[in-house]
Amino acid sequence: MNIFDFISLFGGLALFLYGMRLMGDGLQQGSSGALKKFMEKVANNPLTGFLLGLLVTALIQSSTATIVLTSGLVGAGILSLRQSIGIILGANVGTTVTAQIIRLLDIDGDASSWLNIFKPSTLAPIAAIIGILVIMILKSNKSDIAGKVAMGFAILFTGLLNMTAAVEPLSASTTFANLFIRMADTPVLGFLVGTGAAFLIQSSSATIGILQALSVTGALTFSSVYSIIIGVNMGDCITTAIVCSIGSKADAKRTGLIHILFNIAASALVIITLMILHGSGALDSIWNARITSGGIANAHTSFRLFSAVVLLPFSLQFEKLSRLLIRDGKSKSKGKTGGIDEELMRLDEKLFASPALALSSISNVIGKMAFLARFGVKASIRTIRHYDEQAVKDIHQNEDFIDTLADKVDNYMIRFSPHVPQGASSNLLNYYIQCFSEFERIGDYATNIAEAASEINSKGIVLSSYAHRELAVLGEAVTQVLDYAYKAFTKLDLTAAKKIEPLEEVIDDLVSQLRSNHIERFHNGSCSVHGGIVFLDILSDIERVSDQCSNIGIYTLLLKEPQTVQNQHDYSNYLHSGHDEAFNALYRKYHDRYFPLLEMPPETETETETETETETQIAHV
Repeated sequence: MNIFDFISLFGGLALFLYGMRLMGDGLQQGSSGALKKFMEKVANNPLTGFLLGLLVTALIQSSTATIVLTSGLVGAGILSLRQSIGIILGANVGTTVTAQIIRLLDIDGDASSWLNIFKPSTLAPIAAIIGILVIMILKSNKSDIAGKVAMGFAILFTGLLNMTAAVEPLSASTTFANLFIRMADTPVLGFLVGTGAAFLIQSSSATIGILQALSVTGALTFSSVYSIIIGVNMGDCITTAIVCSIGSKADAKRTGLIHILFNIAASALVIITLMILHGSGALDSIWNARITSGGIANAHTSFRLFSAVVLLPFSLQFEKLSRLLIRDGKSKSKGKTGGIDEELMRLDEKLFASPALALSSISNVIGKMAFLARFGVKASIRTIRHYDEQAVKDIHQNEDFIDTLADKVDNYMIRFSPHVPQGASSNLLNYYIQCFSEFERIGDYATNIAEAASEINSKGIVLSSYAHRELAVLGEAVTQVLDYAYKAFTKLDLTAAKKIEPLEEVIDDLVSQLRSNHIERFHNGSCSVHGGIVFLDILSDIERVSDQCSNIGIYTLLLKEPQTVQNQHDYSNYLHSGHDEAFNALYRKYHDRYFPLLEMPPETETETETETETETQIAHV
């Protein structure tokens, strides 16, 4: 081989790696929703997990991506460590699919044979033509994904053909042949070569692909390559384990460790089995026989499938050993702050590989923010009349939680945004970006109301019985609109979303009425100046809570019914214009429900004031 052959070889390797990545990214992107469903619904049965790992890896063409994704799911609490073991074993087998595709190199037909269509030299240009036509003509998100997969396939085979052509001169090299004879005589050397190559290239599929390209020289025998193939299994898992351990919780780190432990056990198992079979003469017919591209693919698949089947029943032992080697760290969270770290662990960057899963984690964390904000408002309104110092502390603590979650989810979404494909996923991310800031502001208003309650208590301010009754009615209305906003976000519930705006309008009317009532009480001397200021501040904060809920409702409608709601302000103006009968009917319903309560005797308590204490005792989940 001359310098130009080496350039062609490494250029072909570069194309092979890029094509495999392009094809895998396209397949993964197009199936992210399916991946989410598969991963979340995986059974506790290791066999089911094994099949899942096999299928997912065969789909996305990367065992590393599958295992890193699994580690992220374990860290996010979606999967348990035990569930992940079956997936890891399945991923090791699924990655051999690439080699089985490459074996098409072995197809040999005459010039007129229809079999020629399956040769890489024919498939590559066909895939490239299909890919570019799909991308340029159809011009949609789904067609771009399909085109990317086809182009990746074409580039992969083009790189493979380049490598094959580059190494063809080695068929006449005695030095090259002697090298593999030496590997046959020194299996340890072959094992180290396979491990090192897979580690450096960062792909077991590419390493096996190089072996398959070298098979055209005729110098490779089963005895000279089996140790290399086994070594590839080890090199493949080292980087994966490192990635899984970076910034992860204990169980996520154990996922990467189990991958290493399994491959050590698998390598030992395959070597011992081969030595026993070779010693008994069972492998004499193939031991020194020339091995083809298909033979390498079959050996690769057989080794991994055999070890997975044998070791799968020992999943529990792998889990126990990983727990012995990686101990649980002491939790820094105590008391009521416990759980905040668990929420933050959901935001794992390993999930970027599957946008659907990352979006699900974002939704869960913002949902927790929404819960805490909703609790804070309800509890703070309650403390105005029934002051509870501990409740006020809980409200402030919740606000700290909300701020922490908001900061983390904001940074996570910024880092995640380049990984989001255009279309439904991008729209959903924009929706989350809009909503999380609304819930954060609601939490701020909750603390404002709690501080007002503290001021009333510490300064001995006395609100009139009429003021307390009015705040109770308003509190009941804002509690209802908060519930609608929470449901609209967490369930993407259109029915709840459509109820927010008419109720928000009624709340605005209530606030306006309460301000007028206060001015009247101030003029007749039944309200103090200081008490009046605090009362008006509380009204403003409650009104702002309602406004944030209104935004969440419209954001939800914009997401789910873009053909109906094209612009937030235009849609809001249209509803308030009185031309929408559904809006008008709901407005009348809520108006007739709450305004009569203002006419009730001051000593009468509303539902908000008499609700059970269960939720008030919960300052965190």
